[in-house]
Amino acid sequence: MAAAVLLLLQLALWWPGVAMVDTIGQYAQVLSGSYDDWHPPIMAKLWAVLHPLRPSAVPMFVVQAAAYWFGLGLIASALARAGRVRAGWVVIALGALPLFVAWQSVVLKDAQMLGAMLAAVGIVAWARFGGRRLSTPALIAVAVLLGYAALVRTNAVFAVVPLGVMLAPGRWRWAYRAGAIAVLTLAVLAVSPVINHRLLGAQPTSVSHTLPLFDLAGIAHFSGDDGVLRPDERAMIAEKHCYQPFFWDPIGSPTRCGAISERFQDVPAGTLDIAWAGAIVRHPLAYARHRIAHLNATTRWLVPAVWTSAAPPSVSERNTVGLGTPAKAVWPLVAAAGWLAVSPLGWPIMWIVVAAAVVAIVVGGARTPVRDLALALAVSALALEASFAVVSIASDLRYHLWPMLAAALAAILVASEGRVPRRLALGCALALTLVIAAGFIARTTLPSPPPGYLAMLEWDGQAATPARQPAP
Repeated sequence: MAAAVLLLLQLALWWPGVAMVDTIGQYAQVLSGSYDDWHPPIMAKLWAVLHPLRPSAVPMFVVQAAAYWFGLGLIASALARAGRVRAGWVVIALGALPLFVAWQSVVLKDAQMLGAMLAAVGIVAWARFGGRRLSTPALIAVAVLLGYAALVRTNAVFAVVPLGVMLAPGRWRWAYRAGAIAVLTLAVLAVSPVINHRLLGAQPTSVSHTLPLFDLAGIAHFSGDDGVLRPDERAMIAEKHCYQPFFWDPIGSPTRCGAISERFQDVPAGTLDIAWAGAIVRHPLAYARHRIAHLNATTRWLVPAVWTSAAPPSVSERNTVGLGTPAKAVWPLVAAAGWLAVSPLGWPIMWIVVAAAVVAIVVGGARTPVRDLALALAVSALALEASFAVVSIASDLRYHLWPMLAAALAAILVASEGRVPRRLALGCALALTLVIAAGFIARTTLPSPPPGYLAMLEWDGQAATPARQPAP
C-alpha cells in the first residue's frame, strides 16, 4: 500500500514526466515510424505501441514508475512477510529518496532499465522469501523483464546477465557461474545487433564509433600518437582541449572536434575496430591511463566539487514534438535530489565499496534466500561498474542508478539477516571511510570546471574563470 501511494504521488508531482534530449530524439522516431540504433529501438517500439493511449511521454513515464514501485513494493512486502518489517520499511524509504525518484521520473533508457530490473527482482524475492519456487508465469515475467532491460541499454548486459546467473537456483561453484556469465554476456552482445536491426528494424548509425574514437583520443593524449588519428587531428584535440576523461562529447561536437568524427563516419565498424585494437596493443600504458582516468571520473571519486551531469533535471528540454514538463511544485524535491547527488550518497564509488562489502560478508557466511538475493544484486552492481573501465564513454550519474540502488538493497538485505562478524564489519567500515575521506579531500583541492554541459565542453582542465561561466 505504501508503494502504491508513493507511485501515485510520484505520478502526480512529476506528470507528464521529464524529457531530456534523448527522450525527444526517441519520441521523434515514434512519431516518424523510422528507427535507428543510436537509441535503443526496443524502447521506441514499446513507446509506439503505447502511443495511441496518450500521445506524449506519459505512457513510458507510467510504465517505468509503476515497474519501479512494483519491484520495491514486492521486495518490501516479502521482507515484512518474513518477519523483517523494519527492513521492508527501509526499502520503501530508499525508493522514496528524491535522488532516485527524480531520475526515475525522467523518461530515459536508464530509468526503463532500472524499473524492469527492480520488477524482476521483486518477483523473485516474493517467491523465494516465502520458501517457494517461481511459477511458470513468474519465470516468464522475469525473463521478459530482464530481456527488455538487456536491450534497452547497450551496456545493460553487464548487469542483467550476472543478475540472472546469480539468481539461478542451485549451489553452483563460483567458476561455473563466472563461466556462464562470460559465455552468456558474449552471446547477448552477439545477438543484440541482430535483434535491433533485423527484428526491430532499426537503421545502423555510427554510434559504434564513439567508443573507439574516445579511446583513440585518450591514447593520443597520453602517448602523443595512436597510429590512427592524423597529426592535424591530434593537434586539433590538443589545441581545443577535446580530450576529457569526463566524456567523449567534444570529439563529436561540431563546434569542437566534430571534424574527426565526420571523417570516420563512413569507415566500416570492423575497419575502425581493428585500428582501435592495434592502437591499444601499441600503447597499452597510455590506454590504461586513459581508462583509469575515465573510470575515476564516472565513479565520481577523486574529482572536483563541481562535477556536472549528476542532478536530475526539474523541467523538460524545449521541444517541438509536444512533450510537456512537470509543474513547479516538484522543484523543491529536485533541489533535494541535487543535494543528495553531490553528497557521498551520489558517488558511485561509495556504492562499489558497499557492494564489495556485501559480497565479502555473504561469501563468508551461511547461505539463505535473503543472502542469495543480496549476493546477486551486489555481483550485478559490481559487474556493471567494472564494465565502465572498458566500455564507458561518459560520466553521467544516471548510468549508475542500477548499481547504486542494487548495492543499497543488497546492504539492507544483509543487515536484515542479523549481526556481521565484528572484524569483517570493521574492515568494511574502514574501507568505506577511507574512500569517502579521499573523495572529500579531492573535492576541496582540485580545480572545479564551470557548471553545465556546454561549459564542460570548453573546459581545459584548469580552474574555472568567470568569463567561462555559462549564462543563467
